[in-house]
Amino acid sequence: MSLRSRLSIAVAAGALAVTALATPAVAGDDPDDPRDDWGQNQTQSQGQGQNQGQDHNPRLSRGVVTASSLALRSAPNRGGQIIRWADRGEVVSIFCRTNGQSVQGNRQWYLLTDGTWAWGSARYIRTIGTAPRWC
Repeated sequence: MSLRSRLSIAVAAGALAVTALATPAVAGDDPDDPRDDWGQNQTQSQGQGQNQGQDHNPRLSRGVVTASSLALRSAPNRGGQIIRWADRGEVVSIFCRTNGQSVQGNRQWYLLTDGTWAWGSARYIRTIGTAPRWC
């Protein structure tokens, strides 16, 4: 692994550590918060409010898994430990993106915040709306 790859992974890991400490509610870790992972009031997400999605958290993006089953890993490369699997059609919350190991010509990986912080190859995640910010 090149020094450049190691440096980008170290920077992303540092950013993850800092943001995990500073923003637990963004990841949906606060059970007392009346808002879900997307920053929407739950009554709005159930169709009972107006302007659905207006309160979307600008720090998160969303994506849909396009692979039949996608390994979500501890690092942005195929050698990272598998943390969990995501199925086709699953909507995921994307915190940020970084360059990592190329997967079929795509070097971008997304850091997902769905319960467990894990990396998924952007090759198999179609973003919804705005592109994720860089880590």
